[in-house]
Amino acid sequence: MTDRLDLPRETGPRLRPQYDPETFGRMAERFARFLGTARFLVYMTVFVTVWLGWNVLGPRGWRFDPYPFIFLTLMLSLQASYAAPLILLAQNRQDDRDRIQNELDRAAAERNQAEVEYLTREIAGLRLALGEVATRDYIRSEFQRLQDELQES
Repeated sequence: MTDRLDLPRETGPRLRPQYDPETFGRMAERFARFLGTARFLVYMTVFVTVWLGWNVLGPRGWRFDPYPFIFLTLMLSLQASYAAPLILLAQNRQDDRDRIQNELDRAAAERNQAEVEYLTREIAGLRLALGEVATRDYIRSEFQRLQDELQES
């Protein structure tokens, strides 16, 4: 039997775990924000210092990662392998937000430009209309001229 394209496929058991991409993205942004803080650098420095101190100065039987500290290198590599994609995910989400904000700003600027052009045309129309209307100064000057003519005659 051929698959019908007008009907959704029946879903069977899924082997992949389900997750909410939005929640995962927010978590990635919080993680990336934390990695860029002085607090993270202090925590990481303390962690590495304690690790090195314990494995250099600790009792011989309790040292779990002797020099050249291969397990520490593995742990730092694991942390970096998770941090890099999470930081990229956070940057991509920020780029998406910036792109949307730029589109909104561009639309608002276009609306503002259209309003300014409309108001400019309205002002020009009012100026033309006022050119045809007698102003107070014009009427005063005409009265003054008529008064002067009457006084002369």
